[in-house]
Amino acid sequence: MVKLSLLVRLEAKPGKEKELEELLTTSLPMAQNEPGTIHWFALRIGPSTYGIFDTFEKEEGRQAHLNGPIAAALVAKVPELLSQPPVIEQVDLLAVKAK
Repeated sequence: MVKLSLLVRLEAKPGKEKELEELLTTSLPMAQNEPGTIHWFALRIGPSTYGIFDTFEKEEGRQAHLNGPIAAALVAKVPELLSQPPVIEQVDLLAVKAK
């Protein structure tokens, strides 16, 4: 059962929205290769605001994701693409409906 998640908020620099969106959409195969990541969503919240929401069954999966290739790719692009550091929240899920 998924009971842990990450909620990440990303604010693109003006004119860098498409590049950030591309980074997020091309990260899907990396997420699919993470056995501890159960669900992974890349989100557009507003014109320049994006996010990532992912779920995990165990803390080890969450930590592996935080130290994995998606996080590394994002950290490498922070100065170029983001107007501020990502806001990363570790969230405990209280109730989940999954198909």
